[in-house]
Amino acid sequence: MEEGSRNVRLGTLIALMVEEGQDWKHVEIPPPDAASPSATDTGSASTMTPASPSPNPLPKPVTSGLLRLSPAARHIFGTHGIDPKLATPTGPRGLITKEDALNLLKKSPASEAAPAAMTTAAPVPTPADPTPPPSSRPNIPPVSVPGKPGAPGTFTEIPATNIRRVIAQRLTESKTTIPHAYASIDCDMAAVMKLRKDLAKDQIKVSVNDFIIKAAAVTLRDMPEVNVTWSGDGPHPLDSIHISVAVATDRGLITPIIRDAANKGVQEISATAKVLAQKARDGKLLPEEYQGGSFSISNLGMFGISGFSAVINPPQACILAVGTSRTELQLNEDDQTLRMQHLMTVTLSSDGRLVDDELASRFLDKFRANLEQPQRMALA
Repeated sequence: MEEGSRNVRLGTLIALMVEEGQDWKHVEIPPPDAASPSATDTGSASTMTPASPSPNPLPKPVTSGLLRLSPAARHIFGTHGIDPKLATPTGPRGLITKEDALNLLKKSPASEAAPAAMTTAAPVPTPADPTPPPSSRPNIPPVSVPGKPGAPGTFTEIPATNIRRVIAQRLTESKTTIPHAYASIDCDMAAVMKLRKDLAKDQIKVSVNDFIIKAAAVTLRDMPEVNVTWSGDGPHPLDSIHISVAVATDRGLITPIIRDAANKGVQEISATAKVLAQKARDGKLLPEEYQGGSFSISNLGMFGISGFSAVINPPQACILAVGTSRTELQLNEDDQTLRMQHLMTVTLSSDGRLVDDELASRFLDKFRANLEQPQRMALA
């Protein structure tokens, strides 16, 4: 089997061990059931070489003994009341697979009563997504499978794209290996709103998210103990501040990077973010434009989400989840008067191994101060 092959069935021969100097093409490939540890024991001087594809042995119908059914095949037989002994197994060691059950279902009289239930879904087109070479992909189309009697409709198996698989792998890694801790704080956005209006009068258009990126970068510069990543042996302090910004695309979530954000003005951050976001949606980001960030920001405020908790992007230590701004009446304790506030809730997800609760609290407090007094930051 070629390196990087996917969806290789369990029990498939993937390589041969031969003696040094021996031509592996002249080795007789044993059938799957005949393979044993002694057959592959070729001494200390051996090499691992790719095996040539061998024709599959003819499937043998199961007529006696214990039936071996995959979970999907068992479900299909149980749903349609078909005797599994009638199926021809094609899986390893006589396993009856889902495909075997579906083939038998197509031939059974019961399937003629509802031919529309067995439909083949067209592959989902993903032209911008890299795909494995044809030699490593099984030619098995997605199949719609009927559910149990009374169940709502059918389900369709759709192969995951490479990007979706990477996202799933990294999210699972994050939630299973990183001890997440969460802390939230409300920020008064009145000063930012006013500054945006003043800049708009000079034909300078920047978003609230641009100010958030700038405030996070400046806070990281003031608190370098948060600008760290986790390596195998412990904390790894970073000498640069690169902010990863989550961008939703049709192919999944991707995080282009605003590099050296603390040294950029809000207007430059805005221009850079717009270019990177468009490249992300077009699938044209270069690896250096989305790899190597030190801190992530995910903003769902434009979707009306009031607050949420985001998953850390390993090996980073933190991710800031930003909700929408809202108007609230607040009591001024000095003169007991009411005043309007534009509040926005942000939630910091932090790696407890690197950023404890006290450090996370100080970071959020300084971040709020920077955002509520944007003149403190270098905005040029």
